[in-house]
Amino acid sequence: MEYTTQQNKPERAVLVGLSCHSFRAEEDANERTLDELEALLETAGGVCVGKALQNRPAPDARTLIGEGKVEEIRALAEAHDATLVVFDNELSPSQLRVLEELMGRPVLDRAALILDIFAQRARTGEGKLQVELAQYQYILPRLAGLGKSMSRLGGGIGTRGPGESKLESDRRHIRSRIDKLKADLEQVRQVRAVQRRQRKKTELPLVAIVGYTNAGKSTLLNTLTGAGIEANDRLFDTLDPTTRKMRISDTQEVLLSDTVGFIRKLPHHLVSAFKATLEELSYADLLLHVVDVSDAEWHEQAETVESVIRQLGAQDIPRVMVYNKADKCDPDVLPFVRPGEGIKISAKTGEGMDDLLMMIERTLGRGKHRVRLLIPYAEGALLDTLHREAQVDGIEYAEHGTLVDAVVDNKTYGRLAAYRVQED
Repeated sequence: MEYTTQQNKPERAVLVGLSCHSFRAEEDANERTLDELEALLETAGGVCVGKALQNRPAPDARTLIGEGKVEEIRALAEAHDATLVVFDNELSPSQLRVLEELMGRPVLDRAALILDIFAQRARTGEGKLQVELAQYQYILPRLAGLGKSMSRLGGGIGTRGPGESKLESDRRHIRSRIDKLKADLEQVRQVRAVQRRQRKKTELPLVAIVGYTNAGKSTLLNTLTGAGIEANDRLFDTLDPTTRKMRISDTQEVLLSDTVGFIRKLPHHLVSAFKATLEELSYADLLLHVVDVSDAEWHEQAETVESVIRQLGAQDIPRVMVYNKADKCDPDVLPFVRPGEGIKISAKTGEGMDDLLMMIERTLGRGKHRVRLLIPYAEGALLDTLHREAQVDGIEYAEHGTLVDAVVDNKTYGRLAAYRVQED
């Protein structure tokens, strides 16, 4: 059987979730996760025409939700002329095959839907490489079950990316392509390593903006730096990271970097494929964890982000909690933030930006000193030390030595105190 979709018409989908006591929290489905799945579907260009949440003591090995529920969903899909069924839970290759046969229409799971969105969003060569790798890693064990859905004429949700002809290739060809993509991305990682070493030489700290998808990370970067990147109210609007240089005070200049948003049940293929990008977090000097406090689920979303941060090995990096979209909230219901523990802002209106910059400076600049030093010409090695370990802002050559304006840490400040001639 072949499935056809009329071009330029949004796909109509029934969303399905399974809740089980035996599931871990990140595996379980509920009304909130189905609402988020609906938002993902809309981002991919589809329309939700129905939802079904099944409760079982344990998942059915063959169909996940039980054959009686499958028949109920099939009837629901037919009644609403649905072209697609999307599961909030991950489906095994055999479950995918069985469900497509019983439903009589293409079936996707949450991971496939997210991969489809990433395929739409990738703009740079690196982003496209990462998405293609994640798609092949997802597709490889599911080749036998994807033949029908991938043969639909006119494309549709879940068919973007590698394409039909590549999917019909044998597993050996796909594994070879995966190896090639991994090698290409390893080169990307090496380039990033060189860039990090260069950044260390210039002594510019990296501040990485992290957060749940659609929390306002790109809007914050635009507000602080005028980066001018696209920032819309939709999930995964920013896929490729953007980095800008920014001076936050007279003693501190930083590199501010946006990152891809996180989400519940983020496919592990994506985390793996995007390692070249996401590992930048583990090299950051400070994380700005942006939280959308206008969302009723902000606590759970914040924990999802913290979980991914731990997964990437970045849990020990200092972070500032940034409670965004405060302008949309009643002040009485905003989360209570004790001084020094977080900042309430509105990236859209600019509210709280000065407080945020002060917080960044305090966190990065603990123990920093702006000094003017007179280094005798006989002590030229000290100049090399300053260039390696401090932020050198100016050099003048005087009669008895070199005058250096610099920002130094406590350790360097103590070693060079005898050469200090002026301090702001």
